[in-house]
Amino acid sequence: MTDRTESILSLFGEISRIPRSSGNRGPIRTWLADWADRHGFPCRVDGYDNLVMEVPASPGFEGHPPVVLQGHSDMVCEKTPESNHDFDTDPLDIYRDGEWLRARDTTLGADNGIALAMALDLAVNGEAVHPPLEILITSDEEIGLDGANALEPGFIKGKILINIDSEDEGVLTVGCAGGMDCLFDLPVSRRRGEGDRHEIVLNGLIGGHSGMEINRGRGSALVMMGRVLSSLVSSGVLLADLESGSGATNAISREARALVVIPPGSPVSLEGELAKWEETFKNELGDADPGIRLSLRKSGREDLLPLAPESARVLTDLILSLPHGVIALSREIEDLVETSANLAALKLEEGVYRFSTSQRSSVMSRLVEVNRRTEAAARLAGCTYINTKNKYPSWQPNWDSPLLALTKGVYRGLYGKDPVVEVIHAGLETGVIGSKYPGMDMISLGPTIRNPHSPDEGLHIPSLRGVYTLISELLKSL
Repeated sequence: MTDRTESILSLFGEISRIPRSSGNRGPIRTWLADWADRHGFPCRVDGYDNLVMEVPASPGFEGHPPVVLQGHSDMVCEKTPESNHDFDTDPLDIYRDGEWLRARDTTLGADNGIALAMALDLAVNGEAVHPPLEILITSDEEIGLDGANALEPGFIKGKILINIDSEDEGVLTVGCAGGMDCLFDLPVSRRRGEGDRHEIVLNGLIGGHSGMEINRGRGSALVMMGRVLSSLVSSGVLLADLESGSGATNAISREARALVVIPPGSPVSLEGELAKWEETFKNELGDADPGIRLSLRKSGREDLLPLAPESARVLTDLILSLPHGVIALSREIEDLVETSANLAALKLEEGVYRFSTSQRSSVMSRLVEVNRRTEAAARLAGCTYINTKNKYPSWQPNWDSPLLALTKGVYRGLYGKDPVVEVIHAGLETGVIGSKYPGMDMISLGPTIRNPHSPDEGLHIPSLRGVYTLISELLKSL
């Protein structure tokens, strides 16, 4: 088959010009529906902006069962501190960096825009041989698999599904973790406090996906800033504000900012304390996250009174108490994270501090337990609003799957070796789709993507050809 890499990248370039942050579903839905109409493919859209295109079979394959190609339309929107990019209006500035495709100062959105580009290209590739296709594009995956959770019975007919949302060429994913997000509000009291105001900035961290990269030893800006502030508050420094994270619960926080007040006569040297903490963090993180920086500057911000000392203590104690990081490893699969938690974001909203967390596990009882630990810490701190949402089930691997056996055979025939077959700690829509459409035979694959959910995200361009060829040959075999 002719190499389709440039055609796929051209489609991805079109998709990258359309704002598609989670929750902003209209522009990409309209573009996809118009694209289907231009190419003569029947298209259905449900009330949650999930979309399915029906692509007719190649001549001679009309009587075969349909196959579902699936991806999601939204992306995580992260940018560097220096970036002025507006994700609601601006196209992504994508460019090639050797063998990698990147976006300037923002996430690239290859997770999962490249799945859309590959599926649409397959639909119009005259050389491709395939049964009837249903291209299922779900919405709002990145904020809790919302689109998949909203799917109604009968929206798709196929019983074989290829999810294109994995991130390593040569790897077949056959299982994933389930998850829950938790939101809670901490009320605080404030009182007048005089002194010099300073802004503390903790940045330079890599961040990344809270499922795929929670085990890489990377720092959480929010957790680390909590440690710094807990020490400073104990020394009499007043805390006026704290903010960290983008709001995406599946992203490890990369930056935190705090506004502190140094009372007159305080013996605390902020410069000295921050230098010690920076050295501590560099020693702890090592090569896993070497760019950590703690910086300080005078602040003229006067809009907030300092927190009362008891409120500052409760806030920092809660940050230190909440579960974060790897909690348990799988007993069955070596080096697989079974259970984890991500303290994702903190922001002042209408006078209270809103926490956002994400919990994951492939064992549903463990998922419930770690979520209850999170809720318990929030209750003990006096949080007034606790809401667990975006619940999604794990996808238990079916080692006897006919689709898995066929895919392994096709891969072996193409490349002369066996693919890697794995279960991942991230959440995939396959878990939700499988629960809604019992009997669905599923597999997940995709091209190589590094550092998703961060401005360092990169798509390995040569991996596109291998994955596209595998999907094409698999569809021919089906």
